[in-house]
Amino acid sequence: MRTLTRLALTSLAVFTLAGCGDRPDATGQENSTAEAQAGASKLTLAATLKAGGAHAGLAKVMNNSGLMGALEGVGPYTLFAPADDALKGAGGADFTDAAMKAEGAALLRAHIVPGALTRADIIGAVDRSGSKGAQMRTMGGSLLTFTRSGNDLIATASDGASARLTGQEVLASNGMLQPLDGLLARPSAAPN
Repeated sequence: MRTLTRLALTSLAVFTLAGCGDRPDATGQENSTAEAQAGASKLTLAATLKAGGAHAGLAKVMNNSGLMGALEGVGPYTLFAPADDALKGAGGADFTDAAMKAEGAALLRAHIVPGALTRADIIGAVDRSGSKGAQMRTMGGSLLTFTRSGNDLIATASDGASARLTGQEVLASNGMLQPLDGLLARPSAAPN
């Protein structure tokens, strides 16, 4: 019953945000889900991460955690991708270490939501929700709240961890990669 409730809430969050296209993005430019889909990459989210760039460390964590296969699948998913600098500063934890496999998987599930959500989708939902912010349930079961601070779009986890959406979003064949400047979960202490 709990799984059914979680699935229903997740679906509701996706459907709530799915119709949010054709809204100005954080830079004030028009962007819609249909326009974004027209420029979709042929790469999956997993292949996009493996291609390197600012998320090469995240690809290693994803591979170590065993979640790379999920991001090679059909999806769609939105991966709120912390930059490598945020992963390196995660309390000294090395999520690429085999001993941190479970912690890495939990951390990553806290950054993945079902559905392919553009910034325009998220901004539209935030604008409609008012001061309380738009909420989404992650694959890990935690709740993310999205708010605006000036032109910035801020994601805050239920444990208080927050990050700003930054950089260029990437539409993959099976979802959307949304870069972040921090982590949306407070990592547990690194093992000794």
